Amino acid sequence: MILINTLTAFALLAVTQAQPQQIAAQDHAPLVRRVAATVLLAAQEYRLGFQNGRVVATAEIDEARLFLTEAARAVGAFPPDVAGPVRERIEIALAMVNATAPPDSVAQVVEGVVASLSERFGVAIDETPAETPSLARGAALYQIHCARCHGALGAGDGRDGKTLDPPPTALADHGLLSGASPLDFYRQVTVGIAGTAMPGFETMLTTDDRWAVALYASTLRLPAPAGSVAPALAAFATTASMSDDDLLTAMGPGATLAGVAAVRTTELGQDARRAGLGTAFAEVRARIDSAVARARAGETEDARRVAFDAYLSFERVEREVRIKDQALAAELEASFAGLREQAAAGASAQRLEGIRRDLLVALEKAERAVADRPSGWNLFLQSFMILIREGLEAILVIGALVAFLVKTGAQSRRRDIRIGVGAALAASLLTALAIETIFFLTPAKQELLEGITMAAAAVMLFYVSYWLLSKVEVARWNAFVKDKVRDAVAGGSALSLAVVAFLAVYREGFETVLFYKALFLSAGGEGLGAIGFGALVAALVLVAVYVAINRYGVRLPLKPFFTVTSAFLYYMAFVFAGQAVAELQAGGAVGTTVVEWAPRLPVFGIYPTVESLLAQATLVVMALVALAWIFGLGPVRARRRETATVPADAPVGRRDMLRSLDRIEADVNEIRAEIDRMRSTIDETVGSSR
Repeated sequence: MILINTLTAFALLAVTQAQPQQIAAQDHAPLVRRVAATVLLAAQEYRLGFQNGRVVATAEIDEARLFLTEAARAVGAFPPDVAGPVRERIEIALAMVNATAPPDSVAQVVEGVVASLSERFGVAIDETPAETPSLARGAALYQIHCARCHGALGAGDGRDGKTLDPPPTALADHGLLSGASPLDFYRQVTVGIAGTAMPGFETMLTTDDRWAVALYASTLRLPAPAGSVAPALAAFATTASMSDDDLLTAMGPGATLAGVAAVRTTELGQDARRAGLGTAFAEVRARIDSAVARARAGETEDARRVAFDAYLSFERVEREVRIKDQALAAELEASFAGLREQAAAGASAQRLEGIRRDLLVALEKAERAVADRPSGWNLFLQSFMILIREGLEAILVIGALVAFLVKTGAQSRRRDIRIGVGAALAASLLTALAIETIFFLTPAKQELLEGITMAAAAVMLFYVSYWLLSKVEVARWNAFVKDKVRDAVAGGSALSLAVVAFLAVYREGFETVLFYKALFLSAGGEGLGAIGFGALVAALVLVAVYVAINRYGVRLPLKPFFTVTSAFLYYMAFVFAGQAVAELQAGGAVGTTVVEWAPRLPVFGIYPTVESLLAQATLVVMALVALAWIFGLGPVRARRRETATVPADAPVGRRDMLRSLDRIEADVNEIRAEIDRMRSTIDETVGSSR
């Protein structure tokens, strides 16, 4: 009835008949879904043709007969022990249609056929996607495959459709199709319509494309969307099997077709999709635990049934897992089959626990692959902080070098600093290119290389965090800069300042490249816009800071800056440490031991495995040791060294004066630099006025 084309549905099912009677296990799923869709469509057509105890549409009754007849022929491709019983049930349904039995009775028999096939082969009948199919893709496919019969707008007035008997369905007729759901359309797109020119598109279009065109076709009968969508109806997996009438009922009083259109065309947000995936994985784990518990209690039949339910729950996310990792999806399917068999056979508790443990490990990997990605805001903030921290440190060091040249009257050597900075930027770009080349050339070891990169980033982030915290006092920062400048000038070489500038900037550039690479890996190919926007905003801030320092002599509040950035970099090191272990586990370099009581917080890089939790616990201990050293033991030892340089019998006031002189010297140097800056500004102003 839907999407009539120039071929017939018999052609597709004739191919099925040509297949061997015994087909390989891996070929069962497509045939199971095809037969199930065919008999379900038969029940739907019969319900449309027989209402209120009488036949209201003979054509629909005829279509129901044709669907059931073709389904009975198609089951010949199943093994004999399956084909016989299934054919008998289908023939019972056909006899009921011929006898004009109540539609509910026919539907009950058909549902029994579908349930038996699903359970026998362990196949979920409907591959409903978690995400809303692409309406743009559906519209394009509709114009290619459907418009010439159904018309560009679904009015049934296509050029080729005018000569067809029966004529193509008017998809824009809401009164005719209000009881059809996108799932009904998908089934008809897949297997075609028996007795019409409508072919099945199973071999011509992918599953995603069939869903896209089915959803688009189901919107042609609706007005423009308007209004908001209730959270309960935002997930496509929920609404795919609901007709327009079902949606109007679910939306409650005041619901309109424009509201139905809003539901059909809404796209679930990224965070909501991932939340739905997380819920599905939690449901799978709970059913696995229930199946194992029932098997241990000797309830083998219930255990087998619950194990099968666990697999059907997994089928909700299987498509996403297979897209990310086909081998992992196949491993999970085999493990679920093993659980069903062992549960039904009354296997030992040890054997069941082994299967359960393997399933939990594989599910952990699968959930990481499809559901664990940071939010856009989190990626933006991390990107912003990386570039701000690295850029500001480079600006501060280069600014200190320039200030020293101004103070000593050696402004002509600014060219050396510019050379060093330019070389460092070029080297940083070459480093980024080298890293990307390595990643491109080693796809076979992608997870391993990603894990090593993120681990290196975590170590560097922790070190930089510690280093910043150790310079949180202005005196310590001044001493650090003073040492850099003194070393550069003491060498006497014309390139000494250029080398210092190069090393200062390249270190920040290398860290930036490494940290951004780790950030891109943590995003899993998503959120690139958020990362790019964070880098852009940070770059603008750095330009503003540079101009403010050079033109207006603005001084940065170093203590709060170092404190905040140090804390944030430690947070990123903590996250990257957990994600690095996850990547190494995916690459097989590190084992996976699931800790069931541990929380799952991907935004913090926390995963319920012994290995990742141990890595992050090590970072926590190191952070506590670092804090104790910086603010406790370190200052105590420094005071002891100062005391040792002064005679023990020296008056207390003398010791205090010696310490104060160091601070005064640092302040005087700052005042001199400020005076030199003001003098240069005045000279430039006077020169320009002349």
